[in-house]
Amino acid sequence: MIVDQRTYTVQIGKLRDFLALYAAEGLAVQTEHLGPPMGYFTTEVGDVNQVVHLWRYTDMADRERRRAALEADPRWLAYRRKAAADGQLVRQQNALLRDVDFSAFGSARA
Repeated sequence: MIVDQRTYTVQIGKLRDFLALYAAEGLAVQTEHLGPPMGYFTTEVGDVNQVVHLWRYTDMADRERRRAALEADPRWLAYRRKAAADGQLVRQQNALLRDVDFSAFGSARA
């Protein structure tokens, strides 16, 4: 299993707007292509104004296939253009994580 951990730093004062726009226009189309997220979080301590979400894939080929379908969807592209026009995001960080044999998610597959 591979987990795509995405951390978005949101412009100060725009976190609610970011989450509202994503819930209204991004979540359904993203879930349609990627499946439900393993988790979707905001930070309370440390680097605040961040959104962290986790997406599960069987392997890299599965990730590449599903991400390509998402990036080709005009609804997703329209959502991203709207979020960019509002200047919501400051930074994006991604990490691809592999589970280990004793992971609690080790037997769970996408």
